[in-house]
Amino acid sequence: MNNTDKIIKEIKEFHTDIEAWFRGKEDQESLYRKLLSGFDSDFKMVNGHHNTVTLAAFSEWLPGAFGQFPDRSIVVENIEVQTTESHGMATYIEIQTTGSTLTKRKSSAVFVINEDKALWLHLIEKWI
Repeated sequence: MNNTDKIIKEIKEFHTDIEAWFRGKEDQESLYRKLLSGFDSDFKMVNGHHNTVTLAAFSEWLPGAFGQFPDRSIVVENIEVQTTESHGMATYIEIQTTGSTLTKRKSSAVFVINEDKALWLHLIEKWI
């Protein structure tokens, strides 16, 4: 699998898994481990509210969100990827629907590539 494919796979799988997390549809412990396994230890995110979230803060937040949105759906569109031998950058649109509420964000993410997969290093989300 080439680096572009690793990044696209990680983006799609993460969003499938986080949707399952919000819905509370999977085994919480194994899904928690799977979600966090996709992140580099230095991961940081700037969310749509301009707050910086570290991996530690994200991992502490996750348990409280498990099963809190049983009807939430998440769609990812327009994934574009650029890679080097050891890094990659992707942009994409994420659409979350919960009941009648629809939110959209444009995301830019930097990944570190290892032999097996792409790991999230930095993510910036902007509401659209």
